[in-house]
Amino acid sequence: MNQVYSSSPVDYLRDISAWVSSVQKLDQLLELIMKTSVRMMQAKASSLLLVDDNGKKLYFEVITGSQKEKIKSFELKVGQGIAGLVAKSGEALLVEDVEKDSRWYKKVSRDTGIDTRSIICSPMKSDSKVIGVVQIINRLDGTPFTGDDLNILNVFADVAAKAICDSRRMARVSRENLDLKEQAAKRYKIVGKSRAIKKSISDALKVADSNARVMILGESGTGKELMAHMIHKQSPRKDASLIVLNCGALTENLLEDELFGHEKGAYTGASSKKYGKFELADKGTLFLDEIGEMGLNMQTRLLRVLQEGVYYRVGGSKTVSVDVRIICATNRDIEQEVKDGRFREDLYYRLNVVQIKMPPLRERKEDILVLAEYFLSQLKAERGEVDLHFSKDAVKLLRNHCWSGNIRELKNAVERAVIMRNGNLINSEDLPFSGCISRAGENCSPSFEPGETLKQAVKHFKKDFIASTLKAYGGNRTRTAEALGIQRTYLSRLLTDYNLR
Repeated sequence: MNQVYSSSPVDYLRDISAWVSSVQKLDQLLELIMKTSVRMMQAKASSLLLVDDNGKKLYFEVITGSQKEKIKSFELKVGQGIAGLVAKSGEALLVEDVEKDSRWYKKVSRDTGIDTRSIICSPMKSDSKVIGVVQIINRLDGTPFTGDDLNILNVFADVAAKAICDSRRMARVSRENLDLKEQAAKRYKIVGKSRAIKKSISDALKVADSNARVMILGESGTGKELMAHMIHKQSPRKDASLIVLNCGALTENLLEDELFGHEKGAYTGASSKKYGKFELADKGTLFLDEIGEMGLNMQTRLLRVLQEGVYYRVGGSKTVSVDVRIICATNRDIEQEVKDGRFREDLYYRLNVVQIKMPPLRERKEDILVLAEYFLSQLKAERGEVDLHFSKDAVKLLRNHCWSGNIRELKNAVERAVIMRNGNLINSEDLPFSGCISRAGENCSPSFEPGETLKQAVKHFKKDFIASTLKAYGGNRTRTAEALGIQRTYLSRLLTDYNLR
C-alpha cells in the first residue's frame, strides 16, 4: 500500500485506525502497523512477537529492518531478554542503553550482526492476558528512546492486539460455522438406496439450482423437511437462511404474525417491531411445512404476496419487499383438498411448480436396515460405544414391522433399543414393538421368511398378530380376546403355546 505519511502522531494513528477496519489479511495489517511505528519514531527496525499456545515461548511474527530474514529463525523463552521479560510481567520497558542492562539477551544481536543500542518494548494483551509484544530498536540518529516514545508504542501495541484478537475471533467463528454446517449436513442427510428414494433425490437435485417453488408431498415421518434442507443446501441460496414454519401448529392470527411480522403497537402486547419469517428468509428459502393446514383467509393473503411480491406487516402501512424462495410440504392429499374447496386452486398452482413425493418406508423396504444401521452409527458415535450391532432376530423384526410412523418411528425404535439393550448385542426384545401391527390401508408384511412351510408361516403370522393386538390393548387380555373374536381362556392358552407374555 502506497501511503504518504505526515509527521503528526495523530495522522499516523488515524491511518492505522482506517487500516484496522479495511485491511482483511492479518499479516498485512500487522506489517503496516509495525512499519508505521518505525517511520513515526524514526527508528531502524521493529518486531512483533507472539506467545505460543503453551505460553512458554515467543516467536517472531512480523519483522522490519535489514536483518529480518535472519531473525525469523529465533525464539525466546518467556522471561528471557527484554521482550521475554515484558511478556512475563505485562509491563512495558524502555532501555536507553542495552550494554548497561543485564536483562538484555545478546544472542540475537550477536548472531545477526545487529548493533543494538536502545530498545522500547510494549506488551499486547487480550483480557489482561499477554499474547505477545512489540519492540522498536535504535533511533536513526543514534539517540535513545524516550518515555513519550514508549507511550506511543503502547498505543501501537493496543491496536495490534485488537487486530490479532479480532482475527482470531473471526477464525474461531468461521471454524464454528463450518462445524455447524458439517453437523447440519449430517443431521439433514437423506439415507437410502431404494429406487423410490433415489427418484425423489434426483428430482430434488434437478430443481435445486433454480428458484422454482417446490411442493413436497408425503406421509408424516417420511423426511419432507430433510428434503427441503437438501434442496436449499444445493441451491444458489445456500449461504442465506432456510427459515422453517409449521403452518399446522398455529392459529390463523399467530400464523399471520409469524409470516409477516408486526409493527410496534399493532395490538395489545406488541411492544416492539417484529420481523416475520418472510423478512428473516430474505435472499434465502422459506419452508412452509403442513401447508395443507392453512386456513382459506391466510391462503388468500399468501397468494397475494406471491402475486405482488410485497406485503404489509400487521398494523403497518409501509410495504415490505423480499426475495424469498418458497418450499412447502403437506401430508394431506392436496389435490383432493383442492377439489373439496379446502385449498385454493390458484394458490395450489402457484406453489406446485415442481412436485416431489417422499415415499413411505413400506415402499422402500430395502432401506429399512440401511437407515437402522445409519441411526445406530450416529448413536454409537454420540455414546462412544463402537461395538454395538443388531442380532439376527432384531434384523428380522426391523424388516417385518409395519412402519406406520415411517422414518421417525424407526429412529426412535433404534434409540430405545440402544438404551434398553444388555451388552453389545441389540436383540428383538429391545425393540419397542413385537411383530407386525397391521392397520387399514397399510401394505404390511408378516414376519415369515421365504422357504417356510405354510404351517410354519401360519404359526408365525398368528403369533405376531396376537402379540401385536395384545400390545395395542396395553396387555389387557379381555379386550384383546374381544378384538380377536375368541374366548379369553382360549387366548390364555394361545399365549402359553406361543410363549407370549
